[in-house]
Formats: sequence, C-alpha cells, structure tokens
Amino acid sequence: MFTGLIQALGTMEPLGGDSWQITCVSQSGEVIMQDLAYGDSVAVDGVCLTVEKVLKNGFVATASPETLRRTTLGGEQTQQRYVNLEASLRVGSKVGGHFVMGHVDGIGRLLVAEQTASSWEMTFIASEAIARYIVPKGSIAVNGISLTVAAYEPELSQFKVAVIPLTYSETNLRYLLPGSLVNLEGDILGKYVEKFLYSGNPNTAHDENSMDGITPAFLAEHGYL
Repeated sequence: MFTGLIQALGTMEPLGGDSWQITCVSQSGEVIMQDLAYGDSVAVDGVCLTVEKVLKNGFVATASPETLRRTTLGGEQTQQRYVNLEASLRVGSKVGGHFVMGHVDGIGRLLVAEQTASSWEMTFIASEAIARYIVPKGSIAVNGISLTVAAYEPELSQFKVAVIPLTYSETNLRYLLPGSLVNLEGDILGKYVEKFLYSGNPNTAHDENSMDGITPAFLAEHGYL
C-alpha cells in the first residue's frame, strides 16, 4: 500500500525477459534506498513492483507481460522518460495523500496542461474502467501521484486536477506533453462502495459497466441516503 506522495524520480532499463532495472536519478533517491530490502514493494509510476535485487542506486524488479500490457511501463517511451518512485507505506507512517494500492485500473491521456498563478491545471481523459470511480473533489492517482479531482465531465470522461508547484517540479508530470499516456488508479473506497452495493442486492445482476441498479430507493434501503 502507498500514499501517492512521490519520493524520488527514476529511470527504467530492460535487462531481458521480464526483468527491469530501476535507477534513482534524483537527489531524494536516498529516501527510497535507505532501508530498501529484497521483497519490498515499490510503486513505479503507480505500479506496485517487488524488489528482487538491491543495487547501489536502485533495484531490479520483474514486470510481467500482463503488467506491461495494462500500464504505461511497457510503452516505447519508457527509456525516454522518468518514472515516479514511492516506497510502500510503513506502519505508523503519515498518510499525506490517500490509500493507493499500486494496482492500475487503466491508462489515461493528457489533453492539456495550463500554468496558472498558483498551480498547473492538467486535464486528462480516462477510459470507462476508471471514469466511473471519478468524483469531483475525490482522490485519484496519476502515475502514482495522489491528486484531487477539481472538475469532472462524465459525458466526456475527462477530469481536471490542480497541481501545486512542488508536486509539478518533483514528479514526472512536468515532462508530460499533450497526448502523453499516464497510469490511473481510482480511489479504493469507491470500488468497495460499488462492490457492497451490488452484493447487497442479490436480485441485481452485477455488470461492471452498468450502474442501472443503483437508484435513490436502493441507496436509502441500504443506508446510504
């Protein structure tokens, strides 16, 4: 489990087969490396990978073909861009963002990034698999970064986030261009609410792409209204 607060930037290099070398390239990399051990989990652009070998300035991990297919890690741009790194949450640590599982729901795409007086406003388009979990003022992980949804247009599956200068400068968001792909993970709370709502009504067939069974009467019956 992670919090979506990025600790360092790194690069990925294929070693053959399913193995990849992740190297910390920012000065803050010592936060990742200080007690990194075999078997630890590290979020790489929001994807949870397991450390199989600790190196001087990084580690080796396996990214399965399924992981590479479902995330941006397997894209041609991997070696030309930085990846965000975050070590797993330790018991007793502060949760400054939101609970991020490292299980990417889908790939999104940056539409536009505009600098304002106090932040960067970035608009993304999401697939249906992730769009149904997006709510205004809710949380979403973009390349592993915990962000708050500032606005959401459901008919277009587009959402906007306001990124403070610190987050923008310390993560790979600053390298994104319109059209760049990103890993998206919805808030785990929304997924559990959806699951409980469906499982609470045995007469409602569960269709992941349909919310037709969720009515005001159904919500009231089950204590949500």
